[in-house]
Amino acid sequence: MKFFNSQKSGEKLVIACFSAVFFLTAILTYLSIADLKQTSHSNVYTVVIDAGHGGIDGGVTGKTTGVKESDLNLEIAKKLKNMFSSAGIKAVMTRTGYGGLYGTTAKGFKMRDMKARVKIINSANAQAFVSIHLNYYSDGSRRGATVFFGEDEQGRILAEKVQDFFNRSPCQPRKFSALKGDYYLLNEANCPAIICECGFLSNAEDEKLLIKQEYQEKIANMIFQGVISYLSAFSKG
Repeated sequence: MKFFNSQKSGEKLVIACFSAVFFLTAILTYLSIADLKQTSHSNVYTVVIDAGHGGIDGGVTGKTTGVKESDLNLEIAKKLKNMFSSAGIKAVMTRTGYGGLYGTTAKGFKMRDMKARVKIINSANAQAFVSIHLNYYSDGSRRGATVFFGEDEQGRILAEKVQDFFNRSPCQPRKFSALKGDYYLLNEANCPAIICECGFLSNAEDEKLLIKQEYQEKIANMIFQGVISYLSAFSKG
């Protein structure tokens, strides 16, 4: 019982640390939003948000709870969309429900799903694309969030902005660098594109946090602030 109470205290401490860190960074973010509104005038910024996987493609599953990655991706993506909408930025979701975009489950469903997402991305005339995912690794001690980018230089800058906010998290074991990756969505997107691996479902600590609504809100907020920081710099470029 004593150990259980200690665990509870630890979780509360993590959330408290998040609150302290983001109270300060939120001020800078709102200044960036004000900056965007002043410099963009009639221009409308658009961000496409992709909740990875869906339907029969559940992605990875939580080692302890068995929670599906696809479900958690959608929860984080919805919270992220609300943040952009509240800031006056148009947010387009590739999927809004628990199903995939493949149409039928016949052979080749995964590629059909990817192509449907690319069609949404490339028809949105977006300034940024963010795909939400969760990670899994055989070594259960690995944890933390990492951002991937493709060949595009602006994608690299966007990834570094978001990674910087992830690195401010008390849950990061160390500061990570944004990484270059060869992924279909990153290669096919016609705007700066990133994949956010928001934590490891193979890690008990990450999993315990990721299933909580409050922590999902914190993850979405880190991504939001990173993208706002990028768009603010983009508007001045």
